Amino acid sequence: MTITNQLATSNAIRVDGASFFSSFPGKPNHLLARRLPLANRRVQTCCYGETSLKPMTHVTMHETETISVSDGVGIVRFLKGKSYLVTGATGFLAKGKRNPKTAFFFLVQKLLRASPEIGKIFLLIKANDQESANKRLYDEIISSDLFKLLKQIHGSSYEDFMKSKLIPVLGDIAQENLGFDSEIAANISDEIDVIISCGGRTTFDDRYDSALSVNALGPAFVTGKKEGKVPETTLSIGENITSDLNIELELKLASEAVRMFHGSEENKKLKELGMERAQHYGWENTYTFTKAMGESIIHNQRGDLPVVIIRPSIIESSYKEPFPSWLQGIRMSAPLILAYGKDHIPHLLGDYQSYFDIIPVDMVVNATIAAMSKHGCGNVPELKLYNVTSTSHPNPLTLGELMDFSQQHLLDSPLRETTKELDRIKFHSSIESFTSSVFNTIVKQERETNNGEGEAESHTPLSMKGKRKLKYFESLAKIYQPYMFFQTRFDDRNTRSLLQEMSMEERKMFGFDVRDIDWESYIIKVHLQGIKRVVFGGRSS
Repeated sequence: MTITNQLATSNAIRVDGASFFSSFPGKPNHLLARRLPLANRRVQTCCYGETSLKPMTHVTMHETETISVSDGVGIVRFLKGKSYLVTGATGFLAKGKRNPKTAFFFLVQKLLRASPEIGKIFLLIKANDQESANKRLYDEIISSDLFKLLKQIHGSSYEDFMKSKLIPVLGDIAQENLGFDSEIAANISDEIDVIISCGGRTTFDDRYDSALSVNALGPAFVTGKKEGKVPETTLSIGENITSDLNIELELKLASEAVRMFHGSEENKKLKELGMERAQHYGWENTYTFTKAMGESIIHNQRGDLPVVIIRPSIIESSYKEPFPSWLQGIRMSAPLILAYGKDHIPHLLGDYQSYFDIIPVDMVVNATIAAMSKHGCGNVPELKLYNVTSTSHPNPLTLGELMDFSQQHLLDSPLRETTKELDRIKFHSSIESFTSSVFNTIVKQERETNNGEGEAESHTPLSMKGKRKLKYFESLAKIYQPYMFFQTRFDDRNTRSLLQEMSMEERKMFGFDVRDIDWESYIIKVHLQGIKRVVFGGRSS
């Protein structure tokens, strides 16, 4: 099967990187989604590769902006009555655990809060059978704390409301036709107006075959090895991606590797292949490389379909809504903060002055909904891109500030009981210096734990546990290294223009102005509280 046939209808991508959605002016005869057959393309396509628990609607206006007194973009009007297919619910991890997608959860709750009069939201859920899918819907969404505001609004009718709006559909974004048979696809397509996909594989050193299948073929932080300003333009082979890249060849290499390797060696070799191919073409890791492929495919295969791409940076804790500091799982910045605050490793491979580009999840979702509404009703076959990032902030957050703010808070509210104060973190410019310093720190900690007794012999100074810790921190440093020396800033003129088109009321409901963020307050009062609730199982201390 050729790439063209596989991807002719790849219009549903991801919110956790670049995310894509499709909006139907009328009801299509066929579901527009990854690798589904499509006739009669009457379609508008848009692509976009607890301190206080009170909802907050404050919005700050900036003097240089023109305030719209009209209906603005018309977001609420657009959302009303629409039905959706949303992908990217949860994926499976080892030992039966699942990996919930932050943007997916947030998008669903925002749509239901902002427009209770929407139609249905069909949720693509990977499960063994319909009963399992229904159970996951209840356990992971309806019962989630994220939806507590909706529960307060609807009271005793909350569950009935949720079950009337949320329809679990068995499927898999990595499979042909999303795992749907033709009858299910036809039935869903008769009802939906919009497809939004939050699905994707975000492991930096993922298996190459798996990352290609989801991130490239089901397209799509895609900057490569570059510094300076990244414009709001799409990635395309032969333009800003080397013309030497042949995606069909990459698919063939991955397939051959799957056939060649077996057992425990297979996973290791496919991970190595992904990193090798990414770095060969100038990308830091498999994740960014395959996402760039996905964006390029969309660019080249869209035909005359109108396309919008939104690129969020690293998605972190909610800024304001439905309440501050909501965080799902241990994400990008959390392992760094936990290594420092919990494991007392005061060393980091990175540059104090490098940019640490994070964005609150509620701002990403609000920008997505605003773009969806703006471009969802038009018939102009343009391609538009929005960078929803924080390096566009006049004073972007730096890695050094992140760790300084963390130390400031953790000195007063530590992550573990200890009589020792946290040392200020030391930044290292080489992996050798970092590894040596972490090694010495772990040796010192083990000897202190043993009260100076039972010290290891000189040739084996670390216990097995200590060796595992050292290996973990070294691996973490290597994977994070490109982002710890990050000097790229993203242009956001399209994003600012979209914001300026919104009415005052829309900005209150769907705000995403990164200039409103006070980084010290956000890290200490919001983000660290979210991390601590995850670590302590729902408690912030």
